[in-house]
Amino acid sequence: MPSPSNPGILNSMSDPLNPPDIPSELPVMLLSDVVIYPNVIVPLMVDDERMVKLVSDAMASHKMLATFARRYETTGDEIQDKFFSLGTAVLIVKMFRVPDGSIRLLVQGLSRIRMVELVEIDPYLIARIEVLEKDRRCGMKTQALMRRISESFKKMVDLNPNMPKDIRLSVENIKEPNTLGDLVSSNLNLKIEERQQVLEIFEVDERLALIASFLDREIRLLKLGSKIQENVDEELERSQKEYYLREQLRAIKKELGDEDDPAMEIKELEDKIIEANMSEEAKDIAMKELNRLSKMSPASAEYMVSRTYIDWLIALPWDIRTEDNLDVKVAERILNEDHYGLQDVKERILEYLAVRKLKSDSKGPILCFAGPPGVGKTSLGRSIARALGRKFIRVSLGGVRDEAEIRGHRRTYIGALPGRIIQKIRQAGVNNPLFMLDEIDKIGQDFRGDPSSALLEVLDPEQNFSFSDHYLEVGFDLSTVMFITTANQIFDIPPPLRDRMEIITLSGYITQEKVQIAKHFLVPKQIAENGLTAEQLRFGNVVLQRIIDRYTREAGVRKLEQNIASVCRKVARRVASG
Repeated sequence: MPSPSNPGILNSMSDPLNPPDIPSELPVMLLSDVVIYPNVIVPLMVDDERMVKLVSDAMASHKMLATFARRYETTGDEIQDKFFSLGTAVLIVKMFRVPDGSIRLLVQGLSRIRMVELVEIDPYLIARIEVLEKDRRCGMKTQALMRRISESFKKMVDLNPNMPKDIRLSVENIKEPNTLGDLVSSNLNLKIEERQQVLEIFEVDERLALIASFLDREIRLLKLGSKIQENVDEELERSQKEYYLREQLRAIKKELGDEDDPAMEIKELEDKIIEANMSEEAKDIAMKELNRLSKMSPASAEYMVSRTYIDWLIALPWDIRTEDNLDVKVAERILNEDHYGLQDVKERILEYLAVRKLKSDSKGPILCFAGPPGVGKTSLGRSIARALGRKFIRVSLGGVRDEAEIRGHRRTYIGALPGRIIQKIRQAGVNNPLFMLDEIDKIGQDFRGDPSSALLEVLDPEQNFSFSDHYLEVGFDLSTVMFITTANQIFDIPPPLRDRMEIITLSGYITQEKVQIAKHFLVPKQIAENGLTAEQLRFGNVVLQRIIDRYTREAGVRKLEQNIASVCRKVARRVASG
């Protein structure tokens, strides 16, 4: 398919007023993304076998071709529907054969032509054409348009650094309006439809007016681009100036002995890395990153990325932990203080603690509290943490669909952070907290990954001694963390996760248990939260049972607590009103 090998190189025709005679039938060359105007010389490249034969036959005869631009949107299946019917007759000025079989042409536009009909199709297209005469009128309006185009073209050349300056002289010397319009159009950055529009306008004044509007648009675009470039240059100059001033300030501080030397910052970071007691792997990576940091400019964006990464490694509690209180009797007392009933559940928790007391490095199962909302799953985890003397961390997994929420983002991403596991460990400040993963049955997955698969390594005692977060890219020991999960429906937990956990079911409370829970836990809590005293408001067993029977329908006690709080608020209003 013929195409312009260098469409920016365009020159005026040497003798536009005396073109050679054009035959009534010419071989047809279809062009892509280029429209040739009369009086203009254009370089073309031909690599199609049919087009190579067409050019060879034309060179052996009259050296003329009929060129038409291809249509991108066709309206029918006929051959004529695939290209515009109005084109340009051209003369082959020079031809060069290339060793790869293609041909380089230099063609000169002669005149606008219209296709009358196709005479032959094989081996290439031959068409009967009609040569369109030029509109040679040159009145006052034409001269005004020519002057405007000439002045606008000078402005465009001055604004466009890629435009050859000598073309201004060529345009200034043209006195014929058709030649001026064609040469200027060939040097404008126009769409193929716009170029064809210029070619198809016969009246010279109308054509020059359209070219003038295209010139005005091009000048506006060039001015806008120039303004943008000036702003960019100003920003670069400001950055260079700031860098120069910073270097001067550093030199002045050095002379005054008040130097804020980056080397001092690097030394402080090195001391912190040593004091953090990291694993050998983490320490080696931190030192390598620190070595890279020492070679960077503090003003670079990469500097802050590396600095943040080192800060994360330093801030993690690699060897900071709390001592467990494994007194089973104390744990039993705390569980009874915080929870009524649930004897089977408490028994299993005490057994778990007893095994940990007898064998401190025991890799026991991950406990999963399963049951309906409001039965006390999360509060059981808090009680276990209080009994053990561990810090309590809770993360809700409901609606989590991104694997990066668990494993973190790669440091190549802007604003990358570690996953929730590492973030909460850093927040706790110890490496052995009680970590509650709430609503593990509501975890999801989508195109961003499968968070449940990322949790497999977290919850597997055989793997989590070297948990690898995507951000840290170094193993962190999670084996001392006590993980407890909660769920409403065990069947919604992904099977691989469910296999790694021991399910403890909290089915719910009967009415008598709810009365006792309300009496000993919920009522005192809500009376205190609403600013009342035990003398101002008392709930009898009959009242509590009536609230349970008539106003709650649940396995847990969440709705019951809401109703008790409602009664307390109404009483608080009466007390506040005197």
